[in-house]
Amino acid sequence: MSSLLRLATAGSVDDGKSTLVGRLLYDTKSVLADQLDAVTRASVDKGLSTPDLSLLVDGLRSEREQGITIDVAYRYFATPKRSFVLADTPGHVQYTRNTVTGASTAQLAVLLVDARKGVIEQTRRHAAVLALLGVPNLVLAVNKIDLVGYDEAIFTVIAEEFAEHAASLGYERGSVLAVPVSALEGDNVAVKSDKTPWYSGPTLLEHLETVPVAPDPHDSAFRFPVQYVIRPRTADHPDYRGYAGQIAAGTVRPGDEIVVLPQGIRSRVEGIDTADGPLAEAGAGTSVTLLLADDLDISRGDLIAAADRQPTVTDEITATLCWLSAKALKPGARVLVKHGTRTVQALVGELHARFDEQALSSVDDPATLELNDIGRVTLRLAEEIGVDDYGVSPRTGAFLVIDPKDGDTLAAGLVGERFA
Repeated sequence: MSSLLRLATAGSVDDGKSTLVGRLLYDTKSVLADQLDAVTRASVDKGLSTPDLSLLVDGLRSEREQGITIDVAYRYFATPKRSFVLADTPGHVQYTRNTVTGASTAQLAVLLVDARKGVIEQTRRHAAVLALLGVPNLVLAVNKIDLVGYDEAIFTVIAEEFAEHAASLGYERGSVLAVPVSALEGDNVAVKSDKTPWYSGPTLLEHLETVPVAPDPHDSAFRFPVQYVIRPRTADHPDYRGYAGQIAAGTVRPGDEIVVLPQGIRSRVEGIDTADGPLAEAGAGTSVTLLLADDLDISRGDLIAAADRQPTVTDEITATLCWLSAKALKPGARVLVKHGTRTVQALVGELHARFDEQALSSVDDPATLELNDIGRVTLRLAEEIGVDDYGVSPRTGAFLVIDPKDGDTLAAGLVGERFA
């Protein structure tokens, strides 16, 4: 079992995400005494008899005033069994782009629904985004179960409806856990509730502590976007030439044969340096400086990859875009594509299809992609880059589409066809 779980919350506005996250922090004793005192005082000022735990996580002033989550906030907590990094994401449709950001590295997502409302449009949209991003584990938290009298029939209808929707998105039947919870009262969050005797499954926290999480595959092909070239040219290091960055996938060892892309130049790894000294092996997520056997013309934006398992080098990619801008996307638009540490100019080609996350179908040849649309698009790049299919290597199969005029992020892109 992994000792660390990266998870994200998702759900519609007022489904209680902030209260649930606050409850998890409170019940795992991850809240400092002065924080709790401040929340208690603020709750009393609001006329509440119990602490409003949502105030533990809605940190922005505008969030507190509007009663909604706007930005992605990362929370850290732990139990004796596991450590957690939680991305608390917004529920409002306007901030779907932030949900994409928070869920992009998640190993599990907790999707909330209000027991009084059931599965709604935004629930289906978020589920589609989670499936698109390949989040492997999904939990449906049917929140505010106390407001429907802890009714088993209501819970069952919601759970079955969502299970059918999740199966249509590619999740195996039986792989999505549904839990009846009350974030406000604490029912089935960290402690089993005696008000739901009909529910025999684990509490939310028990599931988070025990769900199997596959680590980064050890046999993934090595990928290393070069961030910086180090050449001290000092008396102690007159000929030192190192290539610094973070390993995106796979592992590397001295002696490994590599290729530098997009040039296609081959060499061999001679050493792996870090601030704490050399390493005999380094894996995904590790920041290192690679030393190569040959003096090569390598610069920021190049990709060092395993010579025997190379990515595709291309100047044209077909990808799935989550369109995140109020400005509609049309064929012929000029954009920037940021892939790893490399940014290249690009031209939008065909818009092949738009995914309808409500009907679970695709619309061919749309004229545009609008805010929060998910579509399959061809991009023609001014320079070649080395890319993988997102399903094979998420870190080197993902990219951003940027507005060249103002630098705004327009879309999150996933290389390959993520929906039919």
